[in-house]
Amino acid sequence: MLKTTISPIFSSFTCKPKTSRLIFQAFSKVVLQDTPPSARRNASTNLTTLHQGPPTSAYVHLPFCRKRCHYCDFPILALGTSSSSLTSPSNVYEEGKEDDPRITNYVNLLVREIKATRTDFDTNPNLETVFFGGGTPSLVPPKLVSLILETLSLNFGLSPDTEISMEMDPGTFDGQKLKELMKLGVNRVSLGVQAFQDELLKACGRAHGVSQVYEAIEFVKECGVENWSMDLISSLPHQTLEMWEESLRLAIESQPNHVSVYDLQVEQGTKFGNLYTPGQSPLPSETQSAEFYKTASSMLRGAGYEHYEVSSYSKDGFKCKHNLIYWKNKPFYAFGLGSASYVGGLRFSRPRRLKEYTNYVADLENGAANWCGNGDVDLKDVATDIVMLSFRTSKGLELKEFGEAFGTKLVKSICKVYEPYVESGHIVCLDDMRSEVMSDEFKTLVANDEVKIEDHVRYLKLKDPDGFLLSNELISLAFGVVAP
Repeated sequence: MLKTTISPIFSSFTCKPKTSRLIFQAFSKVVLQDTPPSARRNASTNLTTLHQGPPTSAYVHLPFCRKRCHYCDFPILALGTSSSSLTSPSNVYEEGKEDDPRITNYVNLLVREIKATRTDFDTNPNLETVFFGGGTPSLVPPKLVSLILETLSLNFGLSPDTEISMEMDPGTFDGQKLKELMKLGVNRVSLGVQAFQDELLKACGRAHGVSQVYEAIEFVKECGVENWSMDLISSLPHQTLEMWEESLRLAIESQPNHVSVYDLQVEQGTKFGNLYTPGQSPLPSETQSAEFYKTASSMLRGAGYEHYEVSSYSKDGFKCKHNLIYWKNKPFYAFGLGSASYVGGLRFSRPRRLKEYTNYVADLENGAANWCGNGDVDLKDVATDIVMLSFRTSKGLELKEFGEAFGTKLVKSICKVYEPYVESGHIVCLDDMRSEVMSDEFKTLVANDEVKIEDHVRYLKLKDPDGFLLSNELISLAFGVVAP
């Protein structure tokens, strides 16, 4: 069954959703065999060269939290409730208030990293997306956020319409602070609600309650944030289907433009990892978790949200542009503790501990840190990334481009292994007009060795929600074809 969580899709990705780490570990060890020589010679196709271009997106990790949540395995710095950066919800931001030196020192270190980041690209286009993730970025004073944005602008440039997203938690900002951030260019808010039940929030170790959730939603609306998202988590300890339906209903009533729904994955080393075993009470069974996922898909799509990625729903025109960079396998910068970039074909993760990260920045300044690839990659890595990422999206795997890059023989083999799942309805086939190709026609195409399937079937996509629930299994089948 599909398991997503609030960790990255890859260990090297810095966005929230992910699939099983075991899947990616198997994925990264795949060997692309019997690839036609023409595919290797014609490496100028779009899919095989996306990684070579200069990034137009940057992830910035701001690791500060009031305390560590019980499910969290992110690299964070817990400030505690006595920090000078923390105040009551009614008085979260005060102009001129002394900043926590731990935040100031970290931001100065982060700025050093940005300044020391140099590339050899012929052109360096302006950044089109910036994502402040954490941690709880809304704990950082606006003047320090301004310093980061100014540094990004000086080093890489910012487009006039750059999407600048910030993760914000209830109880860490008020209207005044949000207005200050908006003046700096923050134009997309990702609100970490997680649940609408106080007992669940408390059980997760969250630092906010439901009253602060409603207060934060009001701040967002009063300040006129046009593009905002809400995060929810399912499969929490003691969570019932009725609780989950209530959270979804209240989220819909709050009218965010975007909703991200994550299924809890219990990580080793966390408090939940020490207390609970997946699939055993008080955690839901896999059958119950599947029901949570189906309920979210039904309720959110019924409310007019497009289920455009396995964990993501949006109103028309409000897909997260930054996360689309990940799903399209495009390059991106990353800065900060534990963050991971994808530049020049190299996925590079920065140290998760502050001391080691400080040393990394010093090495970067001295030219001794190898964070950027030279553009040379093994096609097997590109192919496997594309399969995995494409099946996370409602668009699916585009067979024509995939065949041009990696060979029609591989397309045929993938289609053969998926034939039973097309027949069962877990995988949907679409033509150029995105009209469905029926399973009988697909079966005929697969059986005919004289036919290029990609000339008749343009896309393979997972059915929502049943196909998404089998995504790990279905992606594994593709890996087995790529590396028999």
